[in-house]
Amino acid sequence: MNAGLASGDTRRSIPASAREWRWALPDGHEIRRIAIDPPAGVRPRGSILFMPGRADFYEKYLESLVEWANAGWHVSAADWRGQGASGRMTANPIVGHIADFSIWIADLAALWADWVRTTPGPHVLAGHSMGGHLVLRGVAEGAASPDAVVLSAPMLGFVTAIPQFVQHVYGKLMCLIGNPERMAWESSEKPGSASDERMTLLTHDLERYSDELWWRAARPELEIGPASWRWVERAAASIESLRAPGVLEAVMAPVLLLAARKDALVSWPAIEQAAERLPRGELVAWGPEARHELLREADPVRRQVMAAITSFLDRAVPARAG
Repeated sequence: MNAGLASGDTRRSIPASAREWRWALPDGHEIRRIAIDPPAGVRPRGSILFMPGRADFYEKYLESLVEWANAGWHVSAADWRGQGASGRMTANPIVGHIADFSIWIADLAALWADWVRTTPGPHVLAGHSMGGHLVLRGVAEGAASPDAVVLSAPMLGFVTAIPQFVQHVYGKLMCLIGNPERMAWESSEKPGSASDERMTLLTHDLERYSDELWWRAARPELEIGPASWRWVERAAASIESLRAPGVLEAVMAPVLLLAARKDALVSWPAIEQAAERLPRGELVAWGPEARHELLREADPVRRQVMAAITSFLDRAVPARAG
């Protein structure tokens, strides 16, 4: 049973009760999925579908997935097309690329329809960083209709020296003057950041940071690096689409936004503004004690993050009597 796993074991092993498989999208492209059911005897709560961020893979979040399963949730996750073990979109397997974010929204719609059909409600849709952006856009555009939404450090704006109002134009220019599939930067998670600084962008927890490196060594197909310039340009366009008047205001599902005010990758002000626009938005934020990967932070912060999610879900989708 999942409940018997220690934290370190949970993070570096697939639970015996889990199922991993490849699933074909409508156009035939296969993505990788995982499902973890609650242990026997645990009161059922519903189902959670979790979508990772850019250059992510679901193994990084096993600790949280198992914790939710132990609490009674039927938990699922998937690697986005072109990421993790869901194939690649360029000849260079290290480049994170997509021709347009609408492809991912269509993929989410297909995945959502299949997942809802095969899992018990209530249905919760969760995402981290780019995954949080795509989850929110998918809900806003009707690709998914969850009973509740959880967003961890959603990518609703960039932390960059390039002003917001020219980011999309700059991305277009860089696609025009070279191959749009080339890397937009050389290493780490953002332009100008060295590889050895990567951990300082993501988490204060060295062991949890090392889990990602462990999985990349154990499963080399998970390795991926910087994004392409087309990804950068399309990301800026997709972020702009969510800023349009009336888009977030039309999202009626309860939405929890979790953020680090000192996040060095995604914009804290953009997350704060989105929370204010969402009719049923709730925002929980941390200071310098938290970095970008809130679900993989050091225990003092991570416990608060998981508790905030539990409190939100208990209110948004209360456990059924009996």
